[in-house]
Amino acid sequence: MKAKSLFLMAAFIAGAALAEDHRQLATLPPAAQESLREEMLGNLLAINEVLTLMAAGKVKEAGQLAEKALGQSAQGKHRDKPFNARPGPHMPPAMHSIGNDGHVAASEFAKAASSGDREKALTLLPKLTEGCIACHYSWRTR
Repeated sequence: MKAKSLFLMAAFIAGAALAEDHRQLATLPPAAQESLREEMLGNLLAINEVLTLMAAGKVKEAGQLAEKALGQSAQGKHRDKPFNARPGPHMPPAMHSIGNDGHVAASEFAKAASSGDREKALTLLPKLTEGCIACHYSWRTR
């Protein structure tokens, strides 16, 4: 019985620690938040498709998709939107920098994969999500 009580107490403490959100708040206008959310959901789909292509041995296609959807070519998706719907100008510089680094990493992966260099592409593949992880663990918009 004592072990069960200790386990429940440990679970409660762990749950309380997880409930605390220590990420920094990035205050974006609601329209920019929605644009960013849509972009991040699209990025998840693109990453999944890149992984699917890599698993199928379609390395060059994975590279082409990564550049188009995630790389530096994908920057500026919101430039035609009203200012309040564009996330970039409202992001704190450190948050914006993480995003830019993610685009650069995707382009580096895309270059290797597009050339057909499977081994180098596989080595760079984790870089596709490192920026995502860094940003989502550091920042929140609400």
